[in-house]
Amino acid sequence: MVVLGIMSLSAQDNDKILNRPYADMKRIHFGFSVGMNFQDLGISNNGFISDDGEQWMADIPNHSPGFCVNVLADWRISKHFNLRVSPGMYFGNKVVQFRNTYGNPEDLEPSHLRQSQNIKSTYVVLPFDVKFSALRHHNLRPYFTAGAMALFDVSKDHSEQLKLKNNDVMLTVGLGCDFYLPFFKLCPEVKFCFGLKNMLQKNRPDLQDDPEMMRFTQSVNSIHDNMVVITFYFE
Repeated sequence: MVVLGIMSLSAQDNDKILNRPYADMKRIHFGFSVGMNFQDLGISNNGFISDDGEQWMADIPNHSPGFCVNVLADWRISKHFNLRVSPGMYFGNKVVQFRNTYGNPEDLEPSHLRQSQNIKSTYVVLPFDVKFSALRHHNLRPYFTAGAMALFDVSKDHSEQLKLKNNDVMLTVGLGCDFYLPFFKLCPEVKFCFGLKNMLQKNRPDLQDDPEMMRFTQSVNSIHDNMVVITFYFE
């Protein structure tokens, strides 16, 4: 009876309909994606103390989602490996909070204790990824990716406390799963991106005559882009 039950379950398992059984045999295919990005900055503070005894520390305590859209070109290298290029645009913002650790809590002027800077970004991105896919199991196929992404910030420059460079290169790793639907593949994916460049512009001639603003740049050693991207590919 047990053997018959196992055989029955196996038969039912094999009877499942395979959607798009030849989708992965194409040498080249195209698609597009939409998703969300969560932008972060890895800020290294140096403990700089200004002439009037203030010490400002910068951080990003909260993250808000942004929007991203890409087009996709996928080249099949072998049974398990694909090369993917997905240029697109990422929209988002980062709110940097500054806190004066030596500030007087009784100071009537709040700006001597806390300040903030909203950094809006419009990135043009060019990701290159190698996709490694496991064996397909019915209409599912998990995968992971590794690659690099160039990005260029084309938003209007608003120089305030901190000024960032407008281009970067990021290393990326991600994981996802191909869902084979009757008419297309839906591929949800999460990707982690780590910037390689120090994005802080230390040379600020625009603030040479404004030490009240220059102290924020002087208080930071380096800033690196970090990002988490949740994407839904339609292929």
